[in-house]
Amino acid sequence: QEYLDFRKERSRMLLSRRNQLLLEFSFWNEPLPRQGPNIYELRTYKLKPGTMIEWGNNWARAIKYRQENQEAVGGFFSQIGELYIVHHLWAYKDLQSREETRNAAWRKRGWDENVYYTVPLIRTMESRIMIPLKISPLQ
Repeated sequence: QEYLDFRKERSRMLLSRRNQLLLEFSFWNEPLPRQGPNIYELRTYKLKPGTMIEWGNNWARAIKYRQENQEAVGGFFSQIGELYIVHHLWAYKDLQSREETRNAAWRKRGWDENVYYTVPLIRTMESRIMIPLKISPLQ
């Protein structure tokens, strides 16, 4: 009964819900538990329909520029739900290291070219900074 009461209370607070089934890009690292503390950036890209293969091909080359500091946690794309959505998850020690790591990528020859080819594929993009809960294996 307590759970049913909770569900009723929750439904009064819930404004919307969105579900996705995601698959992992084969060229990304598999997300593994991490020592912390870290912050995480979840970058979400909504792509133009029909561009997922082109996106994946470009990122398969681009990811090598972002492996140096082990910041690449995982890359996923939607299979069920809203389609042509890509999520990239990155780990950083703090916002300062995020800025330094991202700036360092721009100084690497070839990174700008990969970004150049992916930008026209994007309809919208979003960045969220997340702090893991103590129970998360990604610290």
